[in-house]
Amino acid sequence: MSTELKYFIFQTDPGWIGILSSSKGLLSTTLPQPSAAEAHRQLGPEINQAIRLPHLFAGLAERFRVYFSGQKTTFPDKLDLSGATPFQRRVWQQTRLIPYGETVSYLWIAQQIKQTAAARAVGQALGSNPLPIIIPCHRVVASDGRLGGFSGGLEMKRYLLDLETREHRLKASAPGKLRGR
Repeated sequence: MSTELKYFIFQTDPGWIGILSSSKGLLSTTLPQPSAAEAHRQLGPEINQAIRLPHLFAGLAERFRVYFSGQKTTFPDKLDLSGATPFQRRVWQQTRLIPYGETVSYLWIAQQIKQTAAARAVGQALGSNPLPIIIPCHRVVASDGRLGGFSGGLEMKRYLLDLETREHRLKASAPGKLRGR
């Protein structure tokens, strides 16, 4: 069967992460959870038809571990967004382009996809993002700088943003580096 589902659940410093994939690409990931059982539950009922294949996700699991250690990481993985609406796909594809350690506003995303009146709809699309961190919706904030919403809660959003900006702060404070950039 070409749409065979595969999964893996693994531990990172902040908690357990679950990954679910089809033959087309990644379907969903979880944010860090307190237990492997909770990560399993968060992946949804589709996991009951999935095969556990740790070796298939070894590289991705390692990139998550590097990310959660506070190092700049990219996630170039192939995604299966076949269950998304065309609007969600455009929002998520634009969100994937936000560089590590930077933030943009919901309005900016709406402008980039040429739907300037859709900032609220952008927030709703990001709220249903099945691949947090890989599609870095935590990097999208309100135009006035407030955090806005986040499916993992504002505490997790703040944690992820702090994790990503910590590297920038360390580089900026290194001896011999110019400040104020």
